[in-house]
Amino acid sequence: MSPLRARAAARTALTLTLLGALMLSALALAGCRRGGEASTTQLRVQGSTTIQPIAEMAKEMYEEAHPGVTVLVAGVGSSAGIESVASGSSEIGTSSRDLKPAEAGLGLVDTPIAHDAIAVIVNPANPVSGLSKAQVAAIFEGRIKNWDEVGGPDLEIGIVNRDEASGTREAFSKIVLGGKPFDPTAAVLPGTGQVRFVVAQARGAIGYISVGFVDKTVKALSVDGVEPTEANITNKTYPISRLLHFLTKGEPEGLAKEFLAFVLSPAVQETVVREAGFLPMGGEPK
Repeated sequence: MSPLRARAAARTALTLTLLGALMLSALALAGCRRGGEASTTQLRVQGSTTIQPIAEMAKEMYEEAHPGVTVLVAGVGSSAGIESVASGSSEIGTSSRDLKPAEAGLGLVDTPIAHDAIAVIVNPANPVSGLSKAQVAAIFEGRIKNWDEVGGPDLEIGIVNRDEASGTREAFSKIVLGGKPFDPTAAVLPGTGQVRFVVAQARGAIGYISVGFVDKTVKALSVDGVEPTEANITNKTYPISRLLHFLTKGEPEGLAKEFLAFVLSPAVQETVVREAGFLPMGGEPK
C-alpha cells in the first residue's frame, strides 16, 4: 500500500471510530425525551462538516444570548443530516449540496444560509498553479494520471476523494464531472480536514474542499484561469460554486425558526459566516 493510501486508511479508521461514538451519544440524548417531541430548550443541528464551523460559532453566540437553551451541533455529513431531519432525530439538518430528486418528497424546507465555493487543492510543493475544468474532471475520473500531462513534474497523481455521504462530493461531481464516476482507485476520506491533511503531506496529491477551509498547508488552484477569491465567487466567475443549506421538516417553527433567523441575521452573516470563510446571503465582497 502506498504511503498516501496508508495515511488515508488510518485517518478513515480513526474518524469512523469518532463518528460512531458521536452517534451513540446522540441516540442516548434522543432517548431522554419522548419520541418525536420537540424541546423548547434543546435544538439538534446535524449534517455537513463544511457547515459545522458556522453552526458551532452561531451556537455559542445563541446560547450566550439565550441562557438555558442548548444547541447540539454534529458534523456527520450532508446525507446523514438530511436523513436526521427527515426522520425527526434533529430539528435542523445541514447540507452542502442540493436535495436530490429522490429527497424532494420528504417534506423538507430549504433555507440557504451562505454562499460557498469548492477549491481544488494540491500540495504547496507542486508547481502547477491552475487547471482547466476539463483537466480537473479528467484527473478525478482517472483519465489523467501524471502531473507531467498538465505541465507539472513527472509525478504520479494521488487523488483524494470524499465519501459518498459528503455534500461536497455530490456538488463537485455535479459541477465538475457532470455526474460521471470518480476514479475508483482514489483514496476516500470522510471529512474536509482529513482531505486537507493528506494533500498537505503528499507532494503528488490533489483533492477538493470548501474554500473556507483552505489554509497555508495546501495550495488552491485557479480553474479556467479564475482563482477562488471572494470577489470571483460573488460575481460567479469562479466555476465551482454552490449554496449552503439549513433544512427543516416542514416550515421552521419554535426554537428552530428562532435559530434560523439568528443565523440569517446581520450579526451572524457579517461575522460568523465571513469568519468561517464563506460569503453571506446577498452579501458583497469586502
